[in-house]
Formats: sequence, structure tokens, C-alpha cells
Amino acid sequence: MPPITDHPLRYKLANELHARPFPSMNAPCSAVYIAIKQPNDAVSRDRALDLAHLTELLDRHGAPHPQPGATHYYGQIGKYWLKWEQHTEFVTYTAFAEGVSGRPFDPAQFDVFPADWLEAAPGQRMTSALLHIAPRPAKNEEVTTLLNEWFVSESLAVSEVLDKAAVVAGDFRIDMNGHLRFVVFADAATDARRIGRIVQRLCEIETYKTMSMLGFARVKALQPKLNDLDTKLTGLMGAMSDERASAEKTLDNLLAISAELETLSAQSSFRFGATGAYEALVNQRIEALREDRFQGRQHFAEFMMRRYAPAMRTVNAAERRLEAMSSRSIRASNLLRTRVDVERSAQNQSLLESMDRRSDLQLRLQRTVEGLSVVAISYYAVSLVGYLLYPLTQSTGLSKGMLTAIATVPVVLLVWTMIRRLRKSVE
Repeated sequence: MPPITDHPLRYKLANELHARPFPSMNAPCSAVYIAIKQPNDAVSRDRALDLAHLTELLDRHGAPHPQPGATHYYGQIGKYWLKWEQHTEFVTYTAFAEGVSGRPFDPAQFDVFPADWLEAAPGQRMTSALLHIAPRPAKNEEVTTLLNEWFVSESLAVSEVLDKAAVVAGDFRIDMNGHLRFVVFADAATDARRIGRIVQRLCEIETYKTMSMLGFARVKALQPKLNDLDTKLTGLMGAMSDERASAEKTLDNLLAISAELETLSAQSSFRFGATGAYEALVNQRIEALREDRFQGRQHFAEFMMRRYAPAMRTVNAAERRLEAMSSRSIRASNLLRTRVDVERSAQNQSLLESMDRRSDLQLRLQRTVEGLSVVAISYYAVSLVGYLLYPLTQSTGLSKGMLTAIATVPVVLLVWTMIRRLRKSVE
């Protein structure tokens, strides 16, 4: 093949599909799992702190460090194998070892994560779990006996998965040691990689379920505020039909509510979007298990349908409600703004009519003043003309009064004509 330039990200993008392999586990074995989330959102999250925290754990066991900027790690620490993954909002640690202790779900297994190391974690625990992986008993009745002993029957979810390759169970309850419990009874023919995929999916179901419930908590905190804004918005929309109410004041109140709704939407948009993504992942992981019902018990999909799905529908309803309220306030603001514009146009029209009337009065006044000006100018002009005609009294035999009277009419006409021409030239 002739040489060709590769895209600089070609190998990185291709290797990303193989970057997070499933762990290999043989029954019997045990696993511990923890997910840690920094208290702030992912936008401002310091990912270097997560990597430094992992490096500190590896240094305690003399294990090799991950590559700079790595988002996943798989290696051995002591007798345990550690799988570390960095996600958008959280990091997960899974440690597993061959064999099981004499006590199923022994909290001492969590000692792989030292207490002081956990205390120094750059975040808070979102969830943690103990997983017990054992060979499947020969009889289903033995499985049922163990499940009744280890879990709360009322909330127990159990099913056969991956074409009866294993029986998985969990009650999604936090035990007295602060951990959830899951059990995997693997068939003798189930290989290590398939067991690892089952364990990984159980951990992912629990983690994504917990992360998506953050959206439900956000909705519960938002509900009182949304109810208050909805009441105010409804009252303002009712006031829009009252002609006695001030349109401008109502518009100001509507704009204030719109600003509050937009602020709530901006503050919640990331959480609502993340909740939808996590919900989809939970459903996908459960679907990937290919569940079959075990002895008439509820399986994971049914458990989520009864307990988890209503919470997610509440989140979706709150998100739609917030969007609808924002749209409603914007429409109401636009309508009220139109009303204000119409009222202002009417006021401007009245103002223009008033200005026209004032202009007409001013014109009339000007014409009145113009008449008075003609009289005043004519008076002085006649006086001047009289002085010019006084020498003619002897030659004409006319008196001064007669000459003044004869000159008055032409002078007045001349002044009136000049003033009219001057006004026309100005206009």
C-alpha cells in the first residue's frame, strides 16, 4: 500500500474501544467496589486529584503507575487485582481476589482500601458494594435458601443471566457496614471473562442508578420553588386581562419570573441531561444481561420498573414542566409587551394630536400677532411718510392731516404685502 498520512488521533480513537477490558474472574472469588464523586460538577472537576489519589494507593503496594493523563488502570496490588476507571463525574475502584472468606460479604474485604486513604479521597462515596462470586449449587432450592439468608426478600431482585450462565441477585439495600451486596452463582461452564462481564455490569447498574438518582434529589429540592413560581405566573397571566392593572408593572414582574426560571434551567440543565444519560445506561446494562426469571422472583428489569422508573419519570416531568413554564412566561411577556407597545402607540398618537392642536393655536396666535405687527409698523411708516410730505402742504394747499390721511392706506397695504411675502418665503 502506498504511504499515506494518518490522522493524528487515528490510533488513539481505535484503541479507545479496547481501553477498558472486562476483568477475568474465576469462581469462587470476592470483589469490592467503590465509586467516588467530587462534590462539584464535572465542569469544574479536578481530574488530576483522582489520578494522584490512585497513585498514592499504588505506591503503598509498590505497583507501577498509570500513564500521565490516564483514565483507566488495571494491575495487581498485593493479592488483589485492581481495576480503576475515571468517568465524567466520578471514579470507580474494583478490587477482586481469588477465593472467598469463610463469611460471605465480610466487611474486612474492604481493607484493601486503607481507612486513611479513603478519608483522604478527593470526593465523596456515591456507592460501594461487596460482591460474592461462587459456583452455582446443584439445586435451585439451595440458591433460594442462601438468598433468603443474605438479602431482604421484599426488595430482592434475582435472575438467570446470559443464557443461564449464572444466577445474579441483589436487594439494592445498604447493609450495616455501609455497603450493598450482590451475589453471582456462576455455572461450571461459565468462563472467567464472562463472569467478569457480569460483575462489571452489576457494578455499573448500581453506579449509574445512584448517579441518576441525583437528578431526582434535585427535582425534590426544586419542587417548592417551581410551585411558587407557577402560582405567581398564573396570577400575573390573570392580571393581564384586567384593564385596570398596570401593564408595565405586570411586565416587570413577568420578566423577573422569566429570569428566575432561566436561572433554574441553567443550574439544572447539566444534572437533567446527566440523569437521562445514566438512565439509558442502566436500562442498557440490564438489557445486556439477557435476564430469565428465576423461580418466579422479580428480576432486575422488573425491580427497576417498580422502584426506579417512577423516579426517572418524575425527573422527566419536572424538566418538561420547567421548560413549559419558561415558554409560558416568554409568551406572556411577548403578549404583554405587545399590549404595552399598543398603549404607548396610543399615547404617542394622543401626544401628536395635542402637538397638532398646539401648532394650530400657535399659528393662529402668530397670525394675530402678524395683524398687530402690520398695524404697529404701518403706524411708524405713516409717521415717516408724513414727515416726507409736510413740505408739500404749501404747494398743494392741503393740510398736514390730509396728506397723512391720503398716505395711510397705501402705506398699510404696502406693509401688509411685504409681511405676507416675508412669511411665505420663510414657510
